[in-house]
Amino acid sequence: MNKKKWFLYLIILLITGLIVIKIIYRQSSLNVYDDFEASKLNKIWTTERMVPSSFEIQSKIVRNGKRAAKITVRYGDKVEPSNGIDKTTERDELLESRFLYAIEDIKYEYRFSMLLPDSFPILPVRLVFAQWRQDCPFCECKEKGPILALRYVSGRLFITLQTDSDRKLLYELNEEIRGHWLDFKFEVKFSKQNNGEVIVFVNEKEIVNYKGVTSYSNNCRVLSTKNKYYFKMGLYRDRIYEPMSIYIDEYKKRKIE
Repeated sequence: MNKKKWFLYLIILLITGLIVIKIIYRQSSLNVYDDFEASKLNKIWTTERMVPSSFEIQSKIVRNGKRAAKITVRYGDKVEPSNGIDKTTERDELLESRFLYAIEDIKYEYRFSMLLPDSFPILPVRLVFAQWRQDCPFCECKEKGPILALRYVSGRLFITLQTDSDRKLLYELNEEIRGHWLDFKFEVKFSKQNNGEVIVFVNEKEIVNYKGVTSYSNNCRVLSTKNKYYFKMGLYRDRIYEPMSIYIDEYKKRKIE
């Protein structure tokens, strides 16, 4: 190997090492919070899953403090074409930074508050408010749905779990949820074994306590000896013409020791 190739190889190793060190540091001190009080979007989020005009920091409807986030999805926002099985979809979602991705076999707590306005449309189309997906850049699970999802269809709020087996319905609520804040807490441990966990609270009431497999079986490891999983929230739906808006406040994520 000539000097130029050795130099390039060393640079790649150095960059990879720095990325790994940064990931380890971020995970060791993981305790993030976003109250959406700043005038700009917090750096814990990326905007690759939304159009810039869909996101707004506003002060008319808040959970705590003086401001909260408002996300509006409109026809044609971040379209994902049909794959022949699922319909064409569109989205405007906050996606957590890669350095905050959950790691397999570690338990995390996620908290966030959401409000649907009274005028929020009730439609029989796929709609997801929050979802946890396995990071599968080189694996078949890239084409599969979210492992854990908070959904709203035809006025029904429900939580689903999808692994290699069929999708499970973990919770369903048919009561009216529009017009008031819902405070969610998810305690999640992703695992290919039976020691995975999903524990969910709404307004401090436990609604889900699931133990079992909480991951696809694929090993899609990138710069890690464990699989990784990412969180996003906002509005993800089948493509329709009608706009939708949702309010979000008080997001927190921490690693549970």
